[in-house]
Amino acid sequence: MGLLSFFKGVGEKVFGAEHQTPTEPAKAAEVEPLKASALLKHIQSLGLPFKKLTVKTQGDKVTLEGQVAKQEDAEKIALAVGNVEGVHEVDNNLQVDAPEPEARYHEVKSGDTLSAIAKQVYGDPMKYGIIFEANKPMLKDPDLIYPGQILRIPQL
Repeated sequence: MGLLSFFKGVGEKVFGAEHQTPTEPAKAAEVEPLKASALLKHIQSLGLPFKKLTVKTQGDKVTLEGQVAKQEDAEKIALAVGNVEGVHEVDNNLQVDAPEPEARYHEVKSGDTLSAIAKQVYGDPMKYGIIFEANKPMLKDPDLIYPGQILRIPQL
């Protein structure tokens, strides 16, 4: 999948104050494993499937390595991590057992709704449910999206 960029200042709050990257380089090495473990716990809490998964962090960049069954699983894991406050880049190196064409992505703008996005990408606002389902479990309500969030837009 490669490298995905996200807005670092928006997203789910997964890191507590103790997981923020310190300004002192000597303490940075102590914090990175904590950030990686917090992200792994976040992925697990969402119930996203994987066979093997390693999460590595370096500052605001996250690298994902391991193996998943489906393309959708790899994309959802990358989005779950990328849509966390403080994460700017996700390098998705997950190996997929059954590769398929990658989904497109959409950055939510102020005033966007899932139905407006569906009309823009599919030509039909009533297909918003496809986008909602493609972004579960990160999305829990089709009306709760925010500017800067990156959404998965599957091909029809």
